[in-house]
Amino acid sequence: MRFGPFEFDADAGELRKDGQRINLHGQPLQILRVLLERASQVVSRDELRARLWPSDTFVDFDHSLNAAVNKLREALGDSAVIPQFIETIPRRGYRFSGLVETTSKPSVSANAQTSMVSASAGLQEAPRVGHRITLAVATVLLMVLLVAGIIELRKPAVPPISSIAVLPFANLSGDPSQEYFADGMTDTLITDLAQIQTLRVISRTTAMQYKGTKKTLPEIARELHIEAVVEGSVQRVGDHVRVAAELLYGPNDRPLWAQSYERDLRDTLALENEVARTIVHQIHGKIKPGELVPRAPIRPVDAEAQEDYLKGLYYWARRPIGLQKGIGFFQQALEKDPTYASAYAGLALSYATMGSWENGILPPRDTMPKAKAAAQRALELDDTLSQAHAALAYVNLHYDWDWTAAEKEFRRSLQLNNNDPIAHHWYSHFLTSAGRNPESLAESKVAQELDPLDPSISIHLAWLYYYAGQYDKVILQSKEVLEAAPQSFWPHFDLGLAYEQKGRFQEAINEFQKAREMSPPSTFVIAALGHTHATAHQHANAARMLTELSEMSKSFYVPAFDVAVIYAGAGDNKLALQWLERAFEERSTWLVYLKYDPRFETLRSDPRFQDIVHRVGPKH
Repeated sequence: MRFGPFEFDADAGELRKDGQRINLHGQPLQILRVLLERASQVVSRDELRARLWPSDTFVDFDHSLNAAVNKLREALGDSAVIPQFIETIPRRGYRFSGLVETTSKPSVSANAQTSMVSASAGLQEAPRVGHRITLAVATVLLMVLLVAGIIELRKPAVPPISSIAVLPFANLSGDPSQEYFADGMTDTLITDLAQIQTLRVISRTTAMQYKGTKKTLPEIARELHIEAVVEGSVQRVGDHVRVAAELLYGPNDRPLWAQSYERDLRDTLALENEVARTIVHQIHGKIKPGELVPRAPIRPVDAEAQEDYLKGLYYWARRPIGLQKGIGFFQQALEKDPTYASAYAGLALSYATMGSWENGILPPRDTMPKAKAAAQRALELDDTLSQAHAALAYVNLHYDWDWTAAEKEFRRSLQLNNNDPIAHHWYSHFLTSAGRNPESLAESKVAQELDPLDPSISIHLAWLYYYAGQYDKVILQSKEVLEAAPQSFWPHFDLGLAYEQKGRFQEAINEFQKAREMSPPSTFVIAALGHTHATAHQHANAARMLTELSEMSKSFYVPAFDVAVIYAGAGDNKLALQWLERAFEERSTWLVYLKYDPRFETLRSDPRFQDIVHRVGPKH
């Protein structure tokens, strides 16, 4: 077998380069033999172990295999960073990716043809031969045809693929600080694949849960209810990047396609799009009309700007604690490339999230106008960015209180990318605030299917049940999420809300205390705890919560809405309404849910409360 300047003689067990024998023997030579036999296919580490290290051999297998592969690469003059021949497949094994030519050997086709003619003649001359002889001849004939290559045993066809997950790409650069680059490649490939309308694409948040996992692909496929999986690796050297990607049929770990690419760093956006389109081609045979949402033409991006953008995505994914740092990187990207639409979209999402009620990091007046401006600028540059439409819709709803514009932008976002769990999740918020609970529930379930391992999305179902007054369902859903994600504080918060409405005050207090201990300083958790104390006539404890919020306000933003919640629980309608008016002035994001919030039940008949609800909307 020949590859590049090398020739491998399997019978003699020799490797030659330009006719000169290379000193390669033992395990490295045997690894080469196995990889060449399976050229272009992944050979697992376990398979190499079984073939080259007998079960009664006691060695440090990982160290021995790594050393043998390094010796093989050294003999071939190959590189682990940018390989020509021996490619590392993260978590799995190795693949020979060079072009292999089989050296000529005595042909069996002529003998096979003679045997076939002889067999045929024998069958014609003896039609009455017994069944066993006929079967034997037929078996021999089939074996001959297989050897001759005249008949090919085909692998069973892969069932239709309608769902896929992109597992975290491995960072093979040898530099842990480049982890953001591999994660960014994973994220953008997910975004590109998500443009396929007929394909369900698992979100980044869930996919990242499998980083460094020991689970097999069939296990992952079963957990996520998917058919296909993409695995890959990224190796960056200076301003060049090498990306290896592989498409596999998840239920049986069967390889469907694999390819390696080398590009200049400036071209990685085009590369991601090329990989995504190739994968779609492998799944569908071709991209059907209407299946791929139109996107703006991909243009070269400043290499340093893209690097900052990928770092911004890395920290956006670690929200809320990473938001401020992510904003800094998005801004740096725009300083280097002021027309980078995706960086503006990243800014819009980050600012909108910082001003949301879930995080309350900064007052809405400090963040929402910035989010809106960034989203609008992103859409001026590229109207096909679904996340920019989603961010604009979020601001339209929670800050502008423009319900018509919000729904229009949410629908446009989902039209462009129906696989975005955040867009479905936020649209569900809109539908909840509008009292359209069945539609909201449907959207929330879609978001959960796309991002099943994100507890903040799964617990949203409980939140919907709360506003619909279905408190037993809140409890069931919260416990289900808590079992899957015991580290999340959200189930405890929603359990507290439900227990309070059912009059189980001590259980509610216990759950709010747990949520408080597990969450970052969340003022809305303290407010909920204070409301329950007040409702249970534990007024001293409620007053202590008010004092705590007052002290916290000296250091960071405390929404006026949270103070109103405690006063509403205490039955002090006058002060509750005063703080709701302050919340209105702050443009509090909580106010869009005020109409259906059961904690303000005692205020519903008050004309001043009704006026606030009317001013926020929607106008029916």
